[in-house]
Amino acid sequence: MPKIKIKRKSTIIDMTAMSDVTVLLLTFFMLTSTFVQKEPILVSAPSSVSEIKIPDTNIMQILVDKQGRVFMSLDKQEDRIAVLEAVGKEYGIVFNAKEIQKFKLANSFGVPIQKMKSFLALEQGEQDKALPTLGIPCDSTNNQFKSWVKQACLQNSDLRIAIKADQTTPYPVIKNVMNSLQDIRENRYNLITSLKTVKES
Repeated sequence: MPKIKIKRKSTIIDMTAMSDVTVLLLTFFMLTSTFVQKEPILVSAPSSVSEIKIPDTNIMQILVDKQGRVFMSLDKQEDRIAVLEAVGKEYGIVFNAKEIQKFKLANSFGVPIQKMKSFLALEQGEQDKALPTLGIPCDSTNNQFKSWVKQACLQNSDLRIAIKADQTTPYPVIKNVMNSLQDIRENRYNLITSLKTVKES
């Protein structure tokens, strides 16, 4: 009696559906995620138990490092351009189109206005190296910080101020920043902290 040959079934699995789902998920996460902006300095914020989140838009962030150097960032590019031109006008400095374009694309800034033109002339890599060593003047004799904040608030009335300082920054430095804000009647601002975990007893 002849042997019956059993027909072998194909072991190939169609992966088309799986790859479609993967591409859809990848596209979804790319479109819905928000990227963390590059900051010029590394700031270790103090801990708190507050869970209040700052808004995603219309934010002016003030960074203060351990040495007391002050940096700022504006989330809207249009605000950056208007503020640069206004502060430049206040100090008698005119910026050309190329300089304005470079400033518009910068996430953070923290340069004395007198050095801004030479700073903007640098390449991106050189700017990243130079920026952490500079900072916006915020002392009693030369308080350019007040000018930047004042002009930013004039350009955008919905602007929210958020201060992010290092936990080791001396208190007099933070007090000086807050006093500068009070001088221009900006008494409402957020303090950015990292969430502290509380152990249940």
